[in-house]
Amino acid sequence: MNSFTTKKKPRTGSKLGLTILPLAILSTLALVSDTVQAAPLPMPAMTGPLQTPSPFQVDAGPLGKLDVTGVMSGMGVWQDNPTPGDRFTRADISNGQIFIQKTHGLIQFFLQAGAYNMPALGTPFLSTGATTADYYGALPQAYLKIAPTKNFSVLIGKLPTLIGAEYTFTFENMNIQRGLLWNQENAVNRGVQVNYSVGPLSASLAWSDGFYSNRYNWLSGDLSYTINSANTVSFVGAGNAGQTDYSSLATPVYQNNSDIYNLIYTYSSGPWMIQPYLQYTHVSANPAIGVGRRTGTKGAALLASYALTPHVTLAARAEYIASTGNATDGAVNLMYGPGSKAWSITVTPTYQDHDFFARAEFSYVQASSYTQGDVFGPQGNNPTQARALFETGFLF
Repeated sequence: MNSFTTKKKPRTGSKLGLTILPLAILSTLALVSDTVQAAPLPMPAMTGPLQTPSPFQVDAGPLGKLDVTGVMSGMGVWQDNPTPGDRFTRADISNGQIFIQKTHGLIQFFLQAGAYNMPALGTPFLSTGATTADYYGALPQAYLKIAPTKNFSVLIGKLPTLIGAEYTFTFENMNIQRGLLWNQENAVNRGVQVNYSVGPLSASLAWSDGFYSNRYNWLSGDLSYTINSANTVSFVGAGNAGQTDYSSLATPVYQNNSDIYNLIYTYSSGPWMIQPYLQYTHVSANPAIGVGRRTGTKGAALLASYALTPHVTLAARAEYIASTGNATDGAVNLMYGPGSKAWSITVTPTYQDHDFFARAEFSYVQASSYTQGDVFGPQGNNPTQARALFETGFLF
């Protein structure tokens, strides 16, 4: 959810303390518990190809059995045409997180703590310390789950978004970086979510603060139909039911006053995972927040991965997105200037052997119909950006 339009300078933050936190917690839990081989957990949600191992199970007395997992990883980045304040190369921690959850009984919960980075195509890199401090803090997701039946539940707290086909954190997805369409979406919101399923249908409805604004005026819904074991189709709709003029790094003002719709198809069978999706967004005219003319985006993406061997997977993503309006008709900048367009290609080979994983990535972004000064390079006048990344670490 990195914003194209936010100009706020991030704080530097201390990434060392945030990184040590999950390791210290995990070490303490390991000393007081036995490792039990259990089924992989539904949270954190993971598209693959990375797979989380069986969790540690901890006897927490009156709370019952708790499941504990985590991730520790680092990444290196090279890019051309960095924007002012960004660099050609960077090395940083990409994840230092621990996940503690209770997955049984009427009262359940999920806690995610630690440091993280959220690299996204076409936007500047931030340090992991700045990302953690200026987005969602060292507890990015945490919620209480009330589950009176296996088909009905209520979530309350800091929740993952219902919007889009890509999850927030690097290890959860086919690719290390999130895509161009993800830049129009939110990632974490605070609120209440109701989930219900019957047969092949599942539905979720949430009332939240949208782009982490702490103003509770967003309504989001997801309706999914499981055609069979290999095929699923989902429709997602979300929008601001009021008006929010508050802005921060996590809360871009135009996107936070938008409506967003996704149509997502997922095929998963054998070595293949294929996921095309469509996205439409619009921001209504509203002079009070500086929107002189209704502005929106239309985008399409295709994500796919293929398991070459039990340990090696090749993933790829292709995207196209276009915004409406022009520089003189009152439209706002949602991308690289009013009326701008962009496409991208990303290729990510991944290796995983038990807890250890390593993956590389090459990506390329090409903008068109852009505004001078709003794209890449020191003057913001170069329409292309290539990146090469490497990420390695452990899921435990």
